[in-house]
Amino acid sequence: PEREGTFHRGPGLNLTSGQYTAPIAGYYTLSSTLHIVRREPRRKGQGCRGSRLRVLICVQSRCQHNSHLETISRLESSGDRFTISVTGTLYLQAGQYASVFVDNTAGSPLTVQSGSDFSAILLGV
Repeated sequence: PEREGTFHRGPGLNLTSGQYTAPIAGYYTLSSTLHIVRREPRRKGQGCRGSRLRVLICVQSRCQHNSHLETISRLESSGDRFTISVTGTLYLQAGQYASVFVDNTAGSPLTVQSGSDFSAILLGV
């Protein structure tokens, strides 16, 4: 941990690559909460029609049916800060990794803020 209040247990999390590698095969509860801010303020009259933010946790970087978790949030026209979470259970083979992806259709650059988190908990084999 780089700051107080954070923790890192187990060998599976690689902070450099941003991947969690399952040490053993089993069912894992995977969760991520992202705090996101628009890097450029919206111009007056710039709409949010069709603007959405999709956050996924994917296995082996493949966001295919039955091998990922997903949440979609519509970006409101008021405010430049958003919090979006995705949580669920996936089966991971030993050595498979999971990582978080953000699909941005907002039309403006977004930044994931510090204080965002990710967790993986082995439920059972």
